[in-house]
Amino acid sequence: MKKIHLLLIKAFVRPFIATFFVMMFILLMFFLFKWIDDLIGKGFEWYTILELMYYASAANVSMALPLSVLLSSIMTFGTLGENYELVAIKSAGISLQKAMRPLFVVILILTVASFFFSNYMLPKANLKFGSLLYDIRNKKLSFLIKPGVFNNAIPGYAIRVDSKEEDGTLHNIMIYDHRENNGIPKIILAKEGKMIKTSDGKFLQLNLKNGIQYEEQSSKNGMYNPRQVFTRNRFKETEPRFDLSSFNQSSTDPNAFGNSTPMLNLKGIVKKRDSLNKQLDSLKMRTVANLTSNFKQFNTTKGYTKIKAVPKEINDVILKSIPNGSRKLALDNATNVVANIMQHVPNWGPRQTDLTGEIIFTTVEYQRKFTLAASCILLFFIGAPLGAIIRKGGMGLPVVVAISFFLVYHIITTVAEKSAREGNLNPIFGMWIAVIVLSPLAAFLTYKATVDSALFDVNYYKQLIVKVFKKKGK
Repeated sequence: MKKIHLLLIKAFVRPFIATFFVMMFILLMFFLFKWIDDLIGKGFEWYTILELMYYASAANVSMALPLSVLLSSIMTFGTLGENYELVAIKSAGISLQKAMRPLFVVILILTVASFFFSNYMLPKANLKFGSLLYDIRNKKLSFLIKPGVFNNAIPGYAIRVDSKEEDGTLHNIMIYDHRENNGIPKIILAKEGKMIKTSDGKFLQLNLKNGIQYEEQSSKNGMYNPRQVFTRNRFKETEPRFDLSSFNQSSTDPNAFGNSTPMLNLKGIVKKRDSLNKQLDSLKMRTVANLTSNFKQFNTTKGYTKIKAVPKEINDVILKSIPNGSRKLALDNATNVVANIMQHVPNWGPRQTDLTGEIIFTTVEYQRKFTLAASCILLFFIGAPLGAIIRKGGMGLPVVVAISFFLVYHIITTVAEKSAREGNLNPIFGMWIAVIVLSPLAAFLTYKATVDSALFDVNYYKQLIVKVFKKKGK
């Protein structure tokens, strides 16, 4: 390896490592801001929170790695241009393309590593993150009710208890149920109760004993009226349930943990997509069979008949073309056919939509394994020529330029992915559209940097404007 190659690699690796960890730290702070209410002050050990952050950081690599490549490329070649080292390299007979070769090898290594990371490490990290987050949310249920304070963690309720034992037994319970009745709460008081989670995990059940329930019926306009109906019911035992759907892991993912698409590698995604396609084909075949059977005349002895009916043109109301003695029978048969169809269609439609959406999602996740690797190469060929053109190092202008280009890349990718998942765009094209759109820009910038273009030189444009005005003055 030549010394110049070693110099370029060192000049690139140092800012790359620094920017990568800075980006990871910033993204982890965003993660903490999102989940801080569920993690802080809930009785979790510090190492549990760190473990969750560790697994969450794996998902941040998809944003931190391309941005770090772009920023470090601009900083490296910008610093070389600012210190006239790039001029010395070119004067030694080494073109910009040759100077970029050793860094391109480094980028290729990062690209291969990012692919293996996306295919093998990221699914396992997502699985660990999902299972740990699920356990944390389940454990959070034991902290929902704290002695001596009103707790509003369950939507629509305010719960207060005087004391709580380790086995979940509660004493002197007060519950305000303000979900309905125009804001007038229903109050439940009980001397003793026990907190139990149902077997399906969807509800928190309180077995209350020896209590009273107070309820007031609101007026029609929702205003308080002292003459409104007031009821009081005593009970020896009751079991109110509280919906815990807001604490579930996800309301959109029907699969649990290991079978979830983001937690699968390429082989697993292909297997799941084939399974979904088979289910969709079976559903379509059943749908067609059920629908067509309603329009076939059935014969009890010979099965389906092959009678060829002569087409008849209908110009007016259909009933007028049917003989008078057969109209009632025809209406009854038509009603039965429509009722049979409407009985099954409400089930077929949503199921087909769900399967189609899952198939699209598997295709999106399959392509995502490759787009992370491709984005590193693309952004390198944008960042390196940009740095050579602007000739500014440090954390000033390069950071602004890098973030601007990365935002363009990220916005295009996000919008295209959303359109693909909604079925408005081909999922393969949607995941690669950012690479397709920005590749000509990378080629253009590389060409301009090779010919020493003054694309971002302000003085060049000032001199050009002065020359234009001088010519007009003459």
